[in-house]
Amino acid sequence: MKNWAGNIQWTPEALHYPESETEIQQLVRQAGEQGRRVRVIGTGHSFTALCATDALLISLDHYQGVTAIDQDKKQARVRAGTKLRVLGEALFQHGLAMENLGDIDAQSIAGTISTGTHGTGTGFGTISTQVVGLRFVNGQGEIVQCDETHNPGLFKAAQLSLGALGVITSITLQCVPAYKLALQNRKEKLAQVLTNLPERLAQNRNFEYYWMPYTDYAWTKTSAIVEAHTPDKVNFFNYWTEYVLENYVFQLFCDFAHWFPSQNQTVSRITAASINTIRKVYHSHKVYATKRLVRFKEMEYNIPAEAYEAVWQEVRSTINRKKFNIHFPIENRWVKRDNIYLSPAYQRDSAYIACHVYHKKDHRPYFKVMEEIFLAHGGRPHWGKMHTLTAEQLNELYPAFQTFLQHREEQDPDGIFLNPYLKQLLGV
Repeated sequence: MKNWAGNIQWTPEALHYPESETEIQQLVRQAGEQGRRVRVIGTGHSFTALCATDALLISLDHYQGVTAIDQDKKQARVRAGTKLRVLGEALFQHGLAMENLGDIDAQSIAGTISTGTHGTGTGFGTISTQVVGLRFVNGQGEIVQCDETHNPGLFKAAQLSLGALGVITSITLQCVPAYKLALQNRKEKLAQVLTNLPERLAQNRNFEYYWMPYTDYAWTKTSAIVEAHTPDKVNFFNYWTEYVLENYVFQLFCDFAHWFPSQNQTVSRITAASINTIRKVYHSHKVYATKRLVRFKEMEYNIPAEAYEAVWQEVRSTINRKKFNIHFPIENRWVKRDNIYLSPAYQRDSAYIACHVYHKKDHRPYFKVMEEIFLAHGGRPHWGKMHTLTAEQLNELYPAFQTFLQHREEQDPDGIFLNPYLKQLLGV
């Protein structure tokens, strides 16, 4: 098996597709009795070895769907394996929606929250902050429930757990009434974006931008809720730009830059020149997601929001000076602080900077230097993206790291959910 990017490969001893919580519980209990390890996989969109195992692997692909809706509270209970694209449609049928989302909808909801996936917007936390209740099977085969009032300490550990506490079976989400978003994409001068960045962040519901390396241009994405507007139909121009240009044509440029590294700057300039101005209005779950067919490797770091300007200046000047073998845009997003133990946004308003490398290229020189810059400013890695940190370093970066480890020990004393990567990551 391999993850989406293809940079992690493994061969599990067995792969199971349970269809009920009872089946999941039986698999965990049997593994415990036999002294076997267990890991869970969603869609494999993580770039790290979180799911890799040579023991028992559980896929929740056959365990999807909304199981309960509370219209008064605007809450939905969903099975943990539910893919975001399925979830969006199901919630919409009940007149509900997620408050905010990232730009990929292929992930399962459990994988999404367990790695700290996020969208953008200074008024929104990671997707884990939309979780108000959890149910999981722990390492002793017990069904455990937690929320803000029932075992709140465990809840803060389970909201972002890396799959180290157990197999999540059910998630209760705080939703909002369904809404439409107007999305505006355009090419702009990077200097103009940076000059009025504080105003853009304050005045827009969602804002992010991508810098095209070795150019003076950025691709900005801004969205706002619109009340009375008929959703746009997908026209040929939008299809050509968002699906064909951003995937198939870009794939050709990626391969060209792979075979001819000296042309990275040319490819980046062509990419910048091809950015079209697009405006569309659609139901929110159809706006957040972007179709990604070109495979890449990614490193993303969270930094304190107040450090963003200094970090970004260093990132950009370093890339321009060192001329890395890259051409992929660099993504910049913002997230509100939270109090989830392993959240990169724990107790601080944050900016996220994501670096991508075409999957056929060597990412190491570029990621190494970028990581040094992020760490110098208190950076914390996105758990689903590539990084080189050890448990000792993570313990220094996360004030509640030891608290999380205590909950992990209580829920999985025999460590059946640990694989080699998690052991190294958590120092257990």
